[in-house]
Amino acid sequence: MKQDILNLENKVVGSVELDQSIFGLEVCADILHRVEVWQLARLQAGTHKTKGRSEVALTPAKPFKQKGGGRARQGSRKGTQFRKGGVVFGPVVRDHSHDLTKKFRKLGLKTALSAKAKEGNLVIIDEAKLAQPKTKDLKNKLEALNLTNSLFIDGKEVDANFALASRNIVGVDILPTIGANVYDILRKEKLVLTKDAVVCLGERLK
Repeated sequence: MKQDILNLENKVVGSVELDQSIFGLEVCADILHRVEVWQLARLQAGTHKTKGRSEVALTPAKPFKQKGGGRARQGSRKGTQFRKGGVVFGPVVRDHSHDLTKKFRKLGLKTALSAKAKEGNLVIIDEAKLAQPKTKDLKNKLEALNLTNSLFIDGKEVDANFALASRNIVGVDILPTIGANVYDILRKEKLVLTKDAVVCLGERLK
């Protein structure tokens, strides 16, 4: 699977052979969905909490006599039927994350890369580097390349000037190869890989 390599000036500077086992898999929506749900579940804080009847700051004494008042018997003001009483079956602090095998997570990332390649939304560039961190210059180059809504994935490290120039451009994100993930790939229209990223992803997903 051969693809052209562009530079930031929108000129073809070569070509690269993409690994079919990484960029040419059949796209299965259920795999992408499961990995994305796993990712988002790990991001949930799980700090929502309500107080039960054992936690509310009210007296445990009987509010009135058991008999003779003409009212239903009550043992405590902490009951859920009273104002400021405890909540029944309310949310508690918990961890929302769940397990997903390493093999399945790797398959999910391969499937996401294959999906972008199949859609024609995969772009390979020679490098994501700038001499100076100029946001306006980079924005003009990305508009010429039609990469205004894109995720850039670089090699082991991200160029500091490129990161500084891109962080104020709405719709553009950049990650090192180690940070490549299914959720970020799918939520952007275009996926842009550098030559170093193609090599590093090949090593990571073998």
